[in-house]
Amino acid sequence: MRCLPALFLVAQWVGAALAASPPNVLFILADDLGYGDVGCYHAGSKVPTPHLDRLASEGMRFTDAHSPSTVCTPTRYSILTGRMAFRNGMRGVFTGAGGPCLVEEGRLTWPQLMRDAGYATALMGKWHVGLTFFDRAGKPIHKNGLEAVQAIDYTRPIPDGPLHRGFDQFFGTACCPTTDWLYAYIEGDRIPVPPTDIVDRAPLPKHPYARDNRPGMIAPGFDLEAVDQVFLQKSVAFLRAHAAKENDQPFFLFHSAQAVHLPSFPSKAFQGKTAAGPHGDFIHEFDAIVGELMKVLEELGMAENTLVIVSSDNGPEVTSVVHMRKDHDHDGAHPWRGVKRDQWEGGHRVPMLVRWPGVVQPGAVTEETVCLTDLMATCAAMLERPLPDDAAEDSFDILPVLRGEERSSPVRPYTLHQTISLALAIRQGDWKYLDHRGSGGNRYDRGALKAFALPAGDEHPGQLYHLGDDPGETTNLYAENPTIVARLKGLLDESVRSGRSAPKR
Repeated sequence: MRCLPALFLVAQWVGAALAASPPNVLFILADDLGYGDVGCYHAGSKVPTPHLDRLASEGMRFTDAHSPSTVCTPTRYSILTGRMAFRNGMRGVFTGAGGPCLVEEGRLTWPQLMRDAGYATALMGKWHVGLTFFDRAGKPIHKNGLEAVQAIDYTRPIPDGPLHRGFDQFFGTACCPTTDWLYAYIEGDRIPVPPTDIVDRAPLPKHPYARDNRPGMIAPGFDLEAVDQVFLQKSVAFLRAHAAKENDQPFFLFHSAQAVHLPSFPSKAFQGKTAAGPHGDFIHEFDAIVGELMKVLEELGMAENTLVIVSSDNGPEVTSVVHMRKDHDHDGAHPWRGVKRDQWEGGHRVPMLVRWPGVVQPGAVTEETVCLTDLMATCAAMLERPLPDDAAEDSFDILPVLRGEERSSPVRPYTLHQTISLALAIRQGDWKYLDHRGSGGNRYDRGALKAFALPAGDEHPGQLYHLGDDPGETTNLYAENPTIVARLKGLLDESVRSGRSAPKR
């Protein structure tokens, strides 16, 4: 009898295991956690991250993973849909009573895909993809700011929140919990404890990482320093309740953290626990939250059959990077140029760790370029559920990467990037083309970022970098390589025109 190659036998075994017992999925998304904030990515990090480091040792560390956008709302839309958010034309992010839901009604989402496959689905944490509140006359509000929040009729249900886009359960906030005008928790499709007063910012910390609270309405008992612990309690309660059901139903839990978005308000148990100031304490708290969720999985006997994914929605915030560099010799964007909102790598190259016992080799490291949009197609392939052509248009199946299969070509032929202003870029191999001048996000001609400005090269309409030779994106090769510019711009334009970057299925 002919001997089969070892990789083929492993693939057959993995496929049979998945078919017999589909894994639980726990997706933990940090907010504004930088590539250089995590110890297993940056030996010079001044913040202890033992639980994330352990996850890397027990699973796979991606060195070339990217958020779909350089800011939160479009990234979250793209994770939920497998589709780049620039395709729906929204600029900016939602705050307060902003909406309606950016995820179009009727569009297949990642949680809906999992629910259709028999999973119990839950989101605990920030939503930030828009939803609809109504005023007392029954009219939708869809505005940002204090007056919009004050106009909300809290007796009316939300018609286009997480429960209407694939989640069975939701506890969390409309937008950034400690920033965005509405300081109150949503449970299901309502706010059970409405805000009653303007937030009192007088007793709040005054450090440089604290200046991000908009003067919005706050609910009784809403503790700005306890938000992430509340989200953790809800996720733990979900896991324990699911385990108590004693059936074979798998779960999909999306734990959407506030950490480490400014203001850096770590909970009291973590204040002063690092030598890297309040933002370092906040990063340390996020790491501990990951550790606690892993501990609960192990306690409940679920850890060996749970696919755990941890990543971030974009790069680190301007304020935290500037002050952490100065005050603590810590660089959350290390080793990349740029920060949150920028098209340069620091704005969207993010940590991504995957633990999946029996499938992912412990201690594995991959340089494969991936995007968080890929999670939807990957789960569809894992569950052998075909995706329709009008879903997950920018999502690629990265199962072969997780399985450690040898490949002659990358999973992604190219990767798209976007900023808050809808500026676009494309990456193919080592070549990266930015279809715009400047960062595409932050201003480097003034303020705190002026000290980090490089020669702009703005005499050209775009930017071209070879990341293999120039990972810091310091030398614009636009003029020297017109053929490569034309090829990449043509590919970018075609992916915009066609409405997709993934092939039709």
